[in-house]
Amino acid sequence: MPSVVRILAIAALCSLFTACGMIKFPGVHRIEVQQGNIITQEMVDQLKPNMTRRQVRFVLGTPLVEDTFNPNRWDYINRVRSPKGEVTQKRFTVYFNGEMLIATSGDWQPAGWPR
Repeated sequence: MPSVVRILAIAALCSLFTACGMIKFPGVHRIEVQQGNIITQEMVDQLKPNMTRRQVRFVLGTPLVEDTFNPNRWDYINRVRSPKGEVTQKRFTVYFNGEMLIATSGDWQPAGWPR
C-alpha cells in the first residue's frame, strides 16, 4: 500500500509542477523579444532607385531570406513579441534587376518613390 501512496504523491507533484508553467506569476519580469531584421523608416528612406546590391546590404543589412528560386528578391522580416505575449510581424521586400534596385514593397515605403 505505501507504494500506491508514493506513486500518487509523485503524480500529484508532477502535475503541480507542470501546472506552474501555465500560470503567469505576478512580478516576473518579461522582456520584449525581437527576431529577424531590425528595419526603420529612416533606413528605408535612404534607399534610392538603381542602388547596387552591396549598397542596399550596407543600408539594410543582410536579408533574413534570400530566395534561391528568385535571386532578384530579398525579404526582410521583423517579428516582435511583447512582454504580454502579443506578436507583431512586419515585412519589407526589395527587388533587383540584375545588380540594380528597381522596387520595394511591404510595411515601409521609401520617401520619394512612386507608390
